[in-house]
Amino acid sequence: MATPEPNTTKRADARMNAAAIVDAATRLLARDPDASLADIAREAGVGRVTLYGHFDSRATLIAAVVDAAMARAESELSDVDLDGEPVEVMRRLLAASWRLTHRHGALVQAAEKSLSSEDLHEAHLEPIARMRTLLERGRSAGRFRDDMPLAWQITTIQDILHGASRAVYRGEHTPDVAGELIEATVLAVLAPPTGE
Repeated sequence: MATPEPNTTKRADARMNAAAIVDAATRLLARDPDASLADIAREAGVGRVTLYGHFDSRATLIAAVVDAAMARAESELSDVDLDGEPVEVMRRLLAASWRLTHRHGALVQAAEKSLSSEDLHEAHLEPIARMRTLLERGRSAGRFRDDMPLAWQITTIQDILHGASRAVYRGEHTPDVAGELIEATVLAVLAPPTGE
């Protein structure tokens, strides 16, 4: 068996270190949005110098964590059945979105503190596209209101999900109650206006 070239081994070790740092940051930031880089390095089993060798700032590390979390989330959200009556599909999509948002816990707060609104928006492009398609279908079917901009509805839904995450983190609601509130609030916001 041939011995690997030193540079190949070093690159593999560097990739493993970077992955360990992202995994550790994901775990810690999900519990504490203010987890320090020293805590993350310790959790990853690397030194701070190694951490800074891969991520030159907290924002860079959080961006990598958000990218990894959104890739996993997209994989799970793509399994949601989007066929059927729009309100029922919205219920399924909201439930799946809430499970993912809650799983990442305080990472939402860490991202909101460290990343620009443009970076956060870009991280959510695939879920936004899925939500946009469902909203357009529901609007065409008369199941969702169409008297306000579609972009506003998407922003409102995202803010409700992220606000619920903050409320659970602060201990104001249990995750189950927050899930029920998310569904009730979003469906109320999307309901077509009734005649006056």
